[in-house]
Amino acid sequence: MKDPIVEEVRKHRMEHTNRFDGDLHRICEDLRKTEKGLSDRVVKRSPRKLTDHAPLFRVAEEPSEYRVED
Repeated sequence: MKDPIVEEVRKHRMEHTNRFDGDLHRICEDLRKTEKGLSDRVVKRSPRKLTDHAPLFRVAEEPSEYRVED
């Protein structure tokens, strides 16, 4: 099943790529230039400091039902 939105994005991306003959450096340069022109529309959020690190550590622990006793 083809998604029309995905197809349209791919079409525009390929047109943009062809405009620069697939040169990644030039493509990125153009995208940065476009970004600067739209800087008033870009959302920039400052990083937030985590207050509780406990949930991060719990994710890395193996569940008790899978623990092997020595």
